[in-house]
Amino acid sequence: MKETERKIVEILEKIRPYLNNDGGDVEFIKFKDGICYVKLKGACAGCAFADMTIQNTVEEMLVSEIPEVIKVLNVEEA
Repeated sequence: MKETERKIVEILEKIRPYLNNDGGDVEFIKFKDGICYVKLKGACAGCAFADMTIQNTVEEMLVSEIPEVIKVLNVEEA
């Protein structure tokens, strides 16, 4: 695992307990060209606030703490 990916996973581990409290979770999918791809799971996957969770929590933390990350996208379940 590359250093940037390791840092992403580390930060997602910090966010995870808050999502778990609401019956949700987050999974790291990949990091490519400055974009971090994650998948919201559990209650978060179908939540009306999923986009806000990605932008206001996950993206905000990753972009502020890891210079290589410029955006976070949610890979929705098929």
